[in-house]
Amino acid sequence: MKIYTGTRAFDGLDVRVDGVPLSPYFQLETFSKNGFEWSFEGAEPRQLALAILADAVGEATALRLSAPFMAAVVANFDNDWEMTEDDVRDAVRALDKT
Repeated sequence: MKIYTGTRAFDGLDVRVDGVPLSPYFQLETFSKNGFEWSFEGAEPRQLALAILADAVGEATALRLSAPFMAAVVANFDNDWEMTEDDVRDAVRALDKT
């Protein structure tokens, strides 16, 4: 099972999946060329939402749910966060019910 992590430090942000930097999936959609952010709603958090979803559940779901996943999940991350692939799938199931 994949594990997604994000860390905010003085020298910037670091987002990884299983210890490897997470692709921003710019080739799928570019909401922000500035990379990732979290703890609020906006272009950079939506890029993170897209990347997590694309990696965990596929590109079609990522395109469809990046905005609601950003609002429900990414906007509520603390400075440092961790999320499993199962957590992502649970969030997708919950969002599909709304």
